Amino acid sequence: MTVLLYQMDSYIQAFDARVTDVDAEGGRVALNRTAFYPGGGGQPHDTGRLGGWRVTKTAREGEAVWHWIEGEGLPTPGDYLHGAIDWQRRYALMRTHTAMHILCGVVWRDYGAQVTGGSMEPGKGRMDFEFANLQKELVSEIEARCNAEIAAARAVRVQILPREEAFTIPDLIRTKINLLPPAISAIRTVELVGLDLQADGGTHVRNTAEVGAMKVVDYKSKGAINKRIYIELT
Repeated sequence: MTVLLYQMDSYIQAFDARVTDVDAEGGRVALNRTAFYPGGGGQPHDTGRLGGWRVTKTAREGEAVWHWIEGEGLPTPGDYLHGAIDWQRRYALMRTHTAMHILCGVVWRDYGAQVTGGSMEPGKGRMDFEFANLQKELVSEIEARCNAEIAAARAVRVQILPREEAFTIPDLIRTKINLLPPAISAIRTVELVGLDLQADGGTHVRNTAEVGAMKVVDYKSKGAINKRIYIELT
């Protein structure tokens, strides 16, 4: 089992950990603890360094997080390594992920539209909603309301709750399909205080003010009631 350091503190940039398993054929190692985000929920995995190796990919398999490394040789189980996140990339993803929650929160609160999909890269992303119609005037209104929430400097709070308690929260799942397997007994929630509260596993900034200005750069129809909004941070 890998302890997920990023879950309660997304600002951890470096850490020390013990190698618990090595997959020589795959060129990857598992650790007893990690600050590397393994990807999921539309947010890409982290990259960085682990000891003398470059970390090119991370992914979660069961209870373990595996780290794909490049460099000479491999560590052995029991070795202690120093890990460091590519912080500029990670922080851009944190700002972007929080921006996506602002967009989701505004659209849900003001227009009652559910999310049907989404993805992000550092500084930009797209999100799909159940809108029958989406016109330029409405898009401009959504952009203005999102930037107002950024300027409101709302605190971002993270909790890990027992499943039974988490599912007493109204509208905890904002996606059209509940992607949380029944076997998950503890649910991580991310709250933009006063705007949005939902289940989420990714990394976020501490305050919406850190997001910076958000711009809707495009929008498209992806179906009769499926509309896509593209955003970028400036």
